[in-house]
Amino acid sequence: MPAFLALVIGLFAGAPIGALAVLVLRRRDAADSRAGDLRADLAAAEATVTALREQLAAQRETAEQLRADQAAREARERQQNQVLQALAPVRETLGAMQQKVAELERERSEQYGSLAEQLRLARVSDERLRTTTESLAGALRSNSTRGVWGETQLRRVVEAAGLTEHVDFTVQTTISTDAGTLRPDMVIRLPGGKQLAVDSKVPLESYLEASAIPDTAAGEEGARRAALLAAHVRAMRGHIDALAKKAYWEGLEVSPEFVIAFVPSESLLASALDADPALLDYAFGKRVALASPVNLWAVLKTVAITWQQQAVTDEARKLFDLGNLLYSRIGTLSGHADALRKAIERTVESYNAFAGTLETRVLVTARQFPGIDPSRLSQVDEPETIEKVPRPLTALELTESP
Repeated sequence: MPAFLALVIGLFAGAPIGALAVLVLRRRDAADSRAGDLRADLAAAEATVTALREQLAAQRETAEQLRADQAAREARERQQNQVLQALAPVRETLGAMQQKVAELERERSEQYGSLAEQLRLARVSDERLRTTTESLAGALRSNSTRGVWGETQLRRVVEAAGLTEHVDFTVQTTISTDAGTLRPDMVIRLPGGKQLAVDSKVPLESYLEASAIPDTAAGEEGARRAALLAAHVRAMRGHIDALAKKAYWEGLEVSPEFVIAFVPSESLLASALDADPALLDYAFGKRVALASPVNLWAVLKTVAITWQQQAVTDEARKLFDLGNLLYSRIGTLSGHADALRKAIERTVESYNAFAGTLETRVLVTARQFPGIDPSRLSQVDEPETIEKVPRPLTALELTESP
């Protein structure tokens, strides 16, 4: 519309005016276009400002969040430092404990190795012991070997009780009885001139076979073990009967009318008594006393103490006799001492008489000789009279006649 108006004006006003109008219109259009561009730039600038403000606000929020996070982190670090400081003793204790655990682990390893070595040695020792036991069991199946073992055990028990061979006991002593000439394993001397015979018995064969079977065995094994123990009891009764027939006490001068049957193992006697509780009464009825090493040691220790008491009694009696003899001889000595005192008194009296005669008779007469210088006579020492006398004995033991 403006262009149309300008064209009309130009047509009427002329070309110059028209040209000027066209120029003004163009400038207006350029100004409008520039204003539109400025408005667009302004809108873009405002949008940029708004975006920048929003970005700045976001950055502020981020910065505040970062400061808050930093403060929280610093607070956490301070709290952690405080906790670490508070836990420092615990850390030290844990360190010491860890070191102790390490030492214990090392010691455990060493002990485990030592234990393994000991177990190995124990297995070797057990194997040797089993071999030795089997050898010993095989050797003890011989009657002669069992007899030597029983006699050796008997000697050890007797010597352990404090008795001395050839003084308190004799071995393999020959005695004569109505049953003939007998030789008990040992004859023990008792105080008062009495004697007691001891014989060692080792019923071992059935016991060894029974010992190889466990106590808890049942069925055929249990029955076999019971039969072997019954055979062991029969062997023990056989030894009792044999000792009862020998009657060792008849061949001894003064002896109790019984004999001690020494069983060199506690288990031998205990197993027989478990299988047959009436075995002791049976032995007592036969005048046989069954004795294990412990029982025999107790009896012989009593005998040894009795011997010591008798020895003390004999020494006391000897000292009493010596005391009486010494007392009587002291009385005799006191008589001689009194006679010596009287002799000394007589000697003193004779000396005093001599001194008195010399002073009152001899020197007085000597001074009357003509030509005698009295000064020379005065140089002669006059004998002094003895005024002390021997002290008489006043003790009753010395004054009373024996």
